[in-house]
Amino acid sequence: MKNIQMVDLKRQYEHIKTEIDKGIQEVIDQTAFINGPQIKTFATNLGGYLGGTNVIPCGNGTDALQIALMALNLQPGDEIIVPAFTYVATAEVIGLLKLKPVMTEVDPNTFMITPEEIERVVTPRCKAVVPVHMYGQCAPMEEILAVAKKYSLYVIEDTAQAIGATYTFFDGRKAKAGTMGDIGCTSFFPSKNLGCYGDGGAMYTNSSELAQKLYMIANHGQAKKYHHSVIGCNSRLDTIQAAILNVKLKHLDRYSSARNSVADAYDKAFENLGWLRTPKRVSNSTHVYHQYTIQLTDARDRDQLKVYLQERGIPSMVYYPVSLHLQEAFRSDEYGVGAFPICEDLCTRVLSLPIHTEMDQETLEYIIETIKSYK
Repeated sequence: MKNIQMVDLKRQYEHIKTEIDKGIQEVIDQTAFINGPQIKTFATNLGGYLGGTNVIPCGNGTDALQIALMALNLQPGDEIIVPAFTYVATAEVIGLLKLKPVMTEVDPNTFMITPEEIERVVTPRCKAVVPVHMYGQCAPMEEILAVAKKYSLYVIEDTAQAIGATYTFFDGRKAKAGTMGDIGCTSFFPSKNLGCYGDGGAMYTNSSELAQKLYMIANHGQAKKYHHSVIGCNSRLDTIQAAILNVKLKHLDRYSSARNSVADAYDKAFENLGWLRTPKRVSNSTHVYHQYTIQLTDARDRDQLKVYLQERGIPSMVYYPVSLHLQEAFRSDEYGVGAFPICEDLCTRVLSLPIHTEMDQETLEYIIETIKSYK
């Protein structure tokens, strides 16, 4: 059995090597390593893929979240609603800007924030909500947008795990993840569904006014060189990374299809295992399976299964082992142990299995049979 990877980036590269190498060489030949023409081309191409939205590339997904908040004229102490079950970056930038993260429970089946939870914690100081499209499918955006409108909240979509997912509204209208709120934020970290070969990120918005402001903030607050209109930062997508992303964007839907094939096989194989719960698919969103995350019905099995798989050459990951409210950086009298029992419980039960675009049948069957033989 070959070395099994959570994400096999080497084999993925080998299949598109000619295209990738050509794109990188063009950048080197042009020596336009910063803000080269490939940046604008990629932003245009991704915007078209997303249905015509404005795309503003930046240095990474965390920068995208930070710049999005900086563009909304928020004041220190303003409250931003976030799920407690997410990666730290979602809330980290809120604290960095002297804003207050207001955490919520999540749906125990979808792992995502709910409109009911948003409404439960909203106060007059709340200015925005950050729904996270967890593991590859969309949060309940129609209901979230309705609550946001009711309370005049900005909506910043964290779509680092769900690029390419499509949400269907009640009236049949469709939209890509990240294009429904005021600003969408994504990451091009190498292991993402659309990943570069280093750091990278982007913001999306349907507002031309916001797009201009996001661009300025990411570029030292300047629209014209050496003329700084606002306080900004320096957050750029590298030209070589844009060239790589331009190639990989053409393959994104095929990558999503390949991930879904693996997920379908897992679902079918595990449907009758009483000690394991497969991930729920929501009816109004496609799934791009950035992660395939199971839940163990007995929390004690999670770490034991992880060791069992590792001993047999199968990697797995826990996303996430500690809820945000129990992280040292966010500990407070307001959020102690027991504040969010669903999030805390999920942290003891979730386990993500290998899923990627290059999974061959032999490897897939080996993983499935190994898991089925656990009990």
